[in-house]
Amino acid sequence: MEKIIVPIDFSAESICGLKLAIIVANKFRADVQLVHVMKKQGAFFIAETEIMVQKVQEQLEKVIAEHRKDLCQDCNFDYIIKRGRVYEEIASQVEAFNNSMVICSTHGSSGFSSYFVGSNTYRIVQATQRPVISITSCQYIREIKKIVMPIDVTKETREKVPLVAKIAKAFDAEVHIVKVTSSTNEGIHNKLRLYSRQIRNYFDEQGIRYEKSLLVGDNITEITIDYAKTIDADLIAIMTEQTSSLSNLLLGSYALQMLNSSPISVLSVTPRELYIVHSFTTTN
Repeated sequence: MEKIIVPIDFSAESICGLKLAIIVANKFRADVQLVHVMKKQGAFFIAETEIMVQKVQEQLEKVIAEHRKDLCQDCNFDYIIKRGRVYEEIASQVEAFNNSMVICSTHGSSGFSSYFVGSNTYRIVQATQRPVISITSCQYIREIKKIVMPIDVTKETREKVPLVAKIAKAFDAEVHIVKVTSSTNEGIHNKLRLYSRQIRNYFDEQGIRYEKSLLVGDNITEITIDYAKTIDADLIAIMTEQTSSLSNLLLGSYALQMLNSSPISVLSVTPRELYIVHSFTTTN
């Protein structure tokens, strides 16, 4: 990981996102870039644009000055001000770097605007193929020592494994491979066991510590979060379970519930094939 993009609107919640970004950046020796997006009104920017830009610059410089001491000395710490739709500009910025990710809050409000956070986080997850770590609570802003990685029977479920392994290595964290299903069908359980074994073999090769569990329940989101709370986990890693339409990607119910409900930070990884379909249908 070389670049961490942090959307910021100066709310307490977005500052919590920055604090987590700094923790991650220090482990990867990554650069941190704050991104503030200003709103357009029709074809023109608001009349007070120059004044607002100056105020935003002052606020961004103040934030960097306050948190520079917490970031590794050889990590760059800068900002950029953009104009347009928040999720589009954030996605564009993170896509400008090859080895990058977004860390942001899913809640908050801004003294500058009520425009920034909230549903934009979900749209950012939908709009980029880069990984996104989202937080709903400042309670879990800390070193990542335990990662819950739920797996299901979809072929995409294993795509998050290499990234989870990198994070686990950086933090010397323990990964909990959690087979999740609402079915008692033996064929499904056999497939879950196969996937779990493949992942364990990969982790053994990488020297990653892990535990394995099986969770069966009607609400996969709830049982995953309850398990994560029980072991005092620091991160839950999911595929975004997106569904493609002719014009866009929509978050599936599991991913949306997880982003809304989990007090624990959530790492969202976009399935590659679905992102390719999304890119084709939105640019042609």
